[in-house]
Amino acid sequence: MKDATQWGADVLELPPLILHPFADQSGPAKLLESSRASLMLQGLLPIEEFGPDELMRKLLEGRCSEIRMLYFVGKDVLRWTAQCQDCVSRVPGLAASGLREASFAAFLVSGTPKHVIDKLRGWGVSDYKSIFSRGIGLNAIFRQVPEPAILSEEFTRNYYRFADHMYACWQNLAPFTEIDSKHFSFDLYASGEYAKMLERQWADPVGPDSEHFPSEE
Repeated sequence: MKDATQWGADVLELPPLILHPFADQSGPAKLLESSRASLMLQGLLPIEEFGPDELMRKLLEGRCSEIRMLYFVGKDVLRWTAQCQDCVSRVPGLAASGLREASFAAFLVSGTPKHVIDKLRGWGVSDYKSIFSRGIGLNAIFRQVPEPAILSEEFTRNYYRFADHMYACWQNLAPFTEIDSKHFSFDLYASGEYAKMLERQWADPVGPDSEHFPSEE
């Protein structure tokens, strides 16, 4: 691993991570039903009027919704890691520093800057490490959102375990240099929020706030 202190005292601002909406209108309801079904199957809630087959159907539908949502999160994250790698490849002294997409993924998952953590928590996201890493793991093996019909019941029920291992495998396909918030930083935006910022920038390109808008280059 390259010693990050050799990169000097400056903090390199990476491209912003932009997350797009990934849930449909029925998503939250399916997730809630899935959670209740899981608790009923484990005997932690009364089974009520549902039979085992119906509970399993609700559980699997919820798992498929989770897979779909995480897949799109991972798609956004991998788009960002590619942008980051392209960004550092243009910086003198960093092109041959061993920085790979896995460097930025590890930075996001394990070395997340505090202001990004605060924003995620403001959105109500606490387990962001699992969300990002599992999203990457699912994208590592699926070229598009997998349809429920092609997934085995075992995979669907336990996809999170598979996704954890898939992320670890993806991350370790090749050696990479680790980075931290002492030398790198980035901002996080919801796509709608970022679009509004750009609209304001275009409307007033020389306004007092224009220099604070992140560049897409």
